[in-house]
Amino acid sequence: MTARDAIRNTINFCRQITQDYVRDLSDADLLARSVPGANHIAWQLGHLAVSEHEMMTALGHKMPALPAGLAESHSAEAAKSDDAAKFRKKDEYLGLLDKMRTATLAALQATPEADLDKPGPESMRSYAPTVGAVLTLIGTHELMHAGQFVPIRRKLGKPILF
Repeated sequence: MTARDAIRNTINFCRQITQDYVRDLSDADLLARSVPGANHIAWQLGHLAVSEHEMMTALGHKMPALPAGLAESHSAEAAKSDDAAKFRKKDEYLGLLDKMRTATLAALQATPEADLDKPGPESMRSYAPTVGAVLTLIGTHELMHAGQFVPIRRKLGKPILF
């Protein structure tokens, strides 16, 4: 197994967890909060798409365009909103995440193994010091957010998955 293979496996595993956790949720369920002040899943899914786009762009890769206003509607300030009209439907989020992921995996495949040890973007170096660390972060960032879905699922009475 190569380093690229390990990164790809991590990225794909983390996406599978996200997909499993949202599969049985409705669009309305995406706006539930585990406790007041916690982020709802709709905001988190949009945040993941925006973050993946930003990280890959920072590495110099061309990514699909984000829908107009997505970054603004999934900013830290927007996380406080419960207005369903400001967020998207589950299928829209999943489609957008798939578009970002397809581009990310193509960029990973095109990245020479030796480049994985090159310094990451200056703005991310404190937590992702290399290109390989940034690419790994694509998956682990998603998994961290997916973990936040669990108490929301419990609150909604959804079955335990893992």
